Amino acid sequence: MDLTQLEMFNAVAETGSISAAAIKVHRVPSNLTTRIKQLEADIGVDLFIRENQRLRLSPAGHSFLSYSKRILALVDEARMAVSGDEPQGTLTLGSLESTAAVRIPGVLAMFNQRFPKIQLSLATGPSGDQIDGVLDGRLSAAFVDGPILHPSLEGIAVYEEEMVIVAPADRAVITDAREVSGANLYAFRANCSYRRHFESWFHAGQSLPGKIHEMESYHGMLACVIAGAGIALMPRSMLESMPGSHQVSLSPLPAEWRYLNTWLIWRRGAKTRQLEAFIGLLEQAS
Repeated sequence: MDLTQLEMFNAVAETGSISAAAIKVHRVPSNLTTRIKQLEADIGVDLFIRENQRLRLSPAGHSFLSYSKRILALVDEARMAVSGDEPQGTLTLGSLESTAAVRIPGVLAMFNQRFPKIQLSLATGPSGDQIDGVLDGRLSAAFVDGPILHPSLEGIAVYEEEMVIVAPADRAVITDAREVSGANLYAFRANCSYRRHFESWFHAGQSLPGKIHEMESYHGMLACVIAGAGIALMPRSMLESMPGSHQVSLSPLPAEWRYLNTWLIWRRGAKTRQLEAFIGLLEQAS
């Protein structure tokens, strides 16, 4: 096993195609095919499931990919450490939509100015998706709702969010879950931590929501609430950043449910130099 094989393996895993991967790493397809087969023979497992002209990762391939990315990232970090160069390479971040929209735009702008040699990318989605991305190596780090208890992850709390129930404008302040028993909810997919928090609040109050409508954005949730179609839960900071926030009724959750911490998480023992630079800037901006 060598670094070139790992680079080729990563390229095939990302593209799902020998020909596309060959273009990416500037090699001929036959060379990639040979080197991938040598890698599989070396470690004794099939890393890909071959279907017609496409390749998709096998279960063993998914596990190996996270290690392969970490190995190559450590090699890059080692090179930079001994050369004394400023941080460079890639930093792939994940984030909750609300955090990306309200909390970190200024930090991202400062990071791009301070570290122009680092290629920064950002993907948004529910906490569950972001945690999976960090665990399987697609993301270097992610902003998620904490605390984080997974043994393979570590992180730091960075923001405190006040959660509020958003209801139609003519709705009185909600003080108990039983007051909205059976109400339609607008929320992200089931792996959204905020949605689980809202459902837990209902259950703790011995109540149940009505139909849960899965949405793709807070703007969509807010539009449905304004129209009188149901209620939603969102961070106050996110709500106040959106046009139309004055057209709804706000109800803070009880004290024991009101605040949630946003964490920046990464794989345990996998804090790269690029990530350390980002964390340093994040702490300065706090």
